[in-house]
Amino acid sequence: MKLCQFGDPGREKPGLVDEEGRLRDLSGLRGAFTPEDLSPDGLSRLSAVDPRELPLVDGSPRLGVPYHGVSKIVCIGLNYSDHAAETGLPIPTEPIVFLKATSALCGPDDDTIQPPRSTKLDWEVELGVVIGRTARHVSEAEALGHVAGYCVVNDVSERAFQMQSSQWDKGKGCDSFAPVGPWLVTADEVPDPQALDMWLDVNGRRMQTGSTRTMIFGVAALLSYCSAYMTLFPGDIIATGTPPGVGMGRKPEPVWLKAGDVVTLGIQGLGRQRQTIVPWRE
Repeated sequence: MKLCQFGDPGREKPGLVDEEGRLRDLSGLRGAFTPEDLSPDGLSRLSAVDPRELPLVDGSPRLGVPYHGVSKIVCIGLNYSDHAAETGLPIPTEPIVFLKATSALCGPDDDTIQPPRSTKLDWEVELGVVIGRTARHVSEAEALGHVAGYCVVNDVSERAFQMQSSQWDKGKGCDSFAPVGPWLVTADEVPDPQALDMWLDVNGRRMQTGSTRTMIFGVAALLSYCSAYMTLFPGDIIATGTPPGVGMGRKPEPVWLKAGDVVTLGIQGLGRQRQTIVPWRE
């Protein structure tokens, strides 16, 4: 299944994407999606719904985050060796974990707001792993059984803020720095999360081309590792790192996003996003 939410911010309705890629309105049967819907029982109930019996949604409405109730966004740094190399940092021997503020969440095509004093705004296409069953100290062998599904995440980053200290969070958690979607693709439709191609363009120019095949630590390893240090709840997202091609690593000079730039990105089978960079205004 492909689950999504559409409509004005804060007033999104639940939807399903049918086999022809058409958006269907589920709001006649229920309210917005919550983490309870991502549990095995919740997904089983949703799978019993026949999208062909739901009304089609006219036009191209705004898409929001595919569900409500994300309690945390767990991010993994430098999880592709060639990305680590382009930043000049050593390849990690265990996952680098940081958190992204949930106030950064936004829809997949919402504007990216450049904060005041921002001079080094950057992009990162990433595979998002959505938790469906509470995970505490799970093994790698058990890990994928705790996944509800997968989504596209743009880990928008302000490098000047990020590099001001050893903690990356303030360069990662500004408003609009976590576009998620366009939908949540349930795990049964992604038989191998380590075989997904990914890409990102800026103003039509290809900047990132990669594959989850080249992760240093795969999805199962990351989920197991994170669950040893924090409880992962249904709806939590693990953003699993980015392949090479970020702005800070461009040669001969870094490339930074500016107002008016358009970023498009996608992952095989998970859909695509599009954001326009806009300046912050009170």
